[in-house]
Amino acid sequence: MKQLLLLSLISLQFHFVVRASDQPVLVTPQWVKEHLNDPALVILQANYLQLDYDKEHIAGARFLWPGWLAIDSPEGNFNVPDKKQATAVLQRLGISKNSKIVLCHVRNEVSVTSRMFLTLEQLGLRGQVSFLSGGLEAWKKAGYEVTKEVPTVKKGNFKANPGDLIVDKDYVLHALRNDSFAVVDARMKRFYDGDPTGNPRDGHITGALNIPFTEMVDSTNAFKPVGQLQEYFTPVAPEASKEIVLYCFIGQTASVVYIAGRLLGYRMKLYDASLQEWSRRDELPMEKTKNSGGKL
Repeated sequence: MKQLLLLSLISLQFHFVVRASDQPVLVTPQWVKEHLNDPALVILQANYLQLDYDKEHIAGARFLWPGWLAIDSPEGNFNVPDKKQATAVLQRLGISKNSKIVLCHVRNEVSVTSRMFLTLEQLGLRGQVSFLSGGLEAWKKAGYEVTKEVPTVKKGNFKANPGDLIVDKDYVLHALRNDSFAVVDARMKRFYDGDPTGNPRDGHITGALNIPFTEMVDSTNAFKPVGQLQEYFTPVAPEASKEIVLYCFIGQTASVVYIAGRLLGYRMKLYDASLQEWSRRDELPMEKTKNSGGKL
């Protein structure tokens, strides 16, 4: 029993070890500027439309269309691609085993770019991905130049090796019964409470707590300081040893809370199917906040 306890403690400590080689979760424009000449640096500008990338981007940045790494299917939206598909996309973007990746968003497209961060970590690049806080607007505000020039990209050699960051409904049910987990709804509070959403059922997963993704960033679409972020996490996970299982509508906006949790050192998972699936399965429990109005 003592040996088992010791092994458990070692395993727990391992989750929170930050390797010296790991990149910071968030980086500033200054950090990116200082590393621009690093041959291992890969800047990915995530845009819904290539038009935005064609208009302006950081020199050397490559265009990342979210649809390449967040696949829609008859089973749901925003699915992680299989190993073969993911490997082809990442190699085409010039990503190799030693790449240092920085994700850059445009305007308020924080959530979809955050989903790209989570997806890259799921595909085996944890510790090699950073998020440019404030995105392209912060870069320009710092006085740095942008370009329309499209870089020539040499094919990378990275091979996707999916991890366990993405979980299913059974994992969520297990987490709800276990005190070492916290299940967190990342949607705005009014939807958590029960405002209509268009899903078959409104409200939240019974027993889930709420950390709204909109509260993770400020008016400039940059992540808030860690002290402010911690104020949202402490009520739902007072002990850093708790694993947080996130969900939202389709697995996109919860990715913003994922980055905040990673920044704070929490173990984070995503229920990717989220309420798109859960609300359609009548056997899965949902509830509304008291006095929110409406029926379950």
